[in-house]
Amino acid sequence: MSRQVDSYISKLLDGQGLEGDENDFCDFTIADQNSVAESQGITPTTPSNFKPVLGGNVTYVVACVIINDREELLLMQEAKESCAGKWYLPAGRMEKGETIEQAAAREVLEETGLHFKADTLLVVETAGGTWFRFVLTGKIIGGELKTPAKADKESLQAKWIFNLQEISLRANDILHLIDKAKLYKQSHPGVSWHKNILPAPVPHVKDLMRLIVLIKKRSTNRLHVLLSEKTTLHFPTCEINPAKSMHSTLRRFMVEMFGADVAQHRPLGLLNVEADPSADGCCLSLLVVFRPPLEEVPLIGKCAWHELSEDVHKELLPIVFSKNSTIELHVVR
Repeated sequence: MSRQVDSYISKLLDGQGLEGDENDFCDFTIADQNSVAESQGITPTTPSNFKPVLGGNVTYVVACVIINDREELLLMQEAKESCAGKWYLPAGRMEKGETIEQAAAREVLEETGLHFKADTLLVVETAGGTWFRFVLTGKIIGGELKTPAKADKESLQAKWIFNLQEISLRANDILHLIDKAKLYKQSHPGVSWHKNILPAPVPHVKDLMRLIVLIKKRSTNRLHVLLSEKTTLHFPTCEINPAKSMHSTLRRFMVEMFGADVAQHRPLGLLNVEADPSADGCCLSLLVVFRPPLEEVPLIGKCAWHELSEDVHKELLPIVFSKNSTIELHVVR
C-alpha cells in the first residue's frame, strides 16, 4: 500500500486523476452532514440524496485570462443589455457534454473570434457549493479578432488591451485573476510555480472534495499523509455541501476526523481537478497542512497517518513552503 499511496500523490502532482474503486469512496456524505446537523438541533436545507445537475442545481463557469507577448490582455466587450459596452474576460457557463477545456475554447471563439488552447488551470473559485468558476490561461493558436462589424449576441468586439484604465470593466472581480495570470507568465517556467495542470478526465456523479492532509512527524522529520481506513485505505473524501461554503464543509469534515479542537491547519490550494462530461460532478483534490507535529494531533475518526517515501517527501516539501505551488482555491463570500 505504501508504494500505491506514493504513486497516487505523484499522479495528483502531475495533474492526473485517480481512478479505481478505492478512490471512489465518500467518507462524509451530505446524508452524514445532515445527521451531524440534526444532532446539533439544526434543520438541514439540502436533501441527503442531492445530486449535481449541470444547468439545474449547479453552475460551472469557465473564464480565460490570455496575455500575449506584448503583455496585452484579451478582453471582450459585452453585448448583454445589462452590461452592454463594458469589458470582461472571455467567460461563460459550461454546457452539457463539454469538458472544461472545450467550454473555454468555445467561449473564447464565440466572444473574441480567436482559437484558444489552454495551458493550465490557475484558479478555481467557488460560491457556496453550487457555483464553480474554472479559470484557465493559455495561448491563442489562430482565428481572427472580432471587430464591431462582426458584433453579435455573444459580444460587440474583442481587443488586446495593455492599459485597463482605458476601458470600463463589467466587474472588478477579474482583477485578481488578471494579476495571477501576469505572475504566472512572468514566473513560468520557474521552480516556484506548479506544473501546467488541466482537468483530469475522471467522471464523478457527485461534487467531491478529496483531502491530501500532510503533517510532519517530529521524531523523524518526515511528512505523513492522512488515509481513511473506511472500507479500504484511501484519501479522506467528502461531498461538497451545496448549502455551505467550501471553508465550512472543510471545517466540518476536519472536526469529524480530529474533533472540535482540531489543531491549527491551513488549506494551501488544489493539486488537481477531476471532471468529465459523462457525469455532472467533479472532484477537487485539496492540499491541507497541519502546523503542529504529528505527535500533538490526535485522531478520533477512522483514519491513520501514513509515512511518505523519501522521494515523495522531497517532492512535496517545496510545494508546502512555496507560493503558487498549487492551483488557487478562491472561496467567494
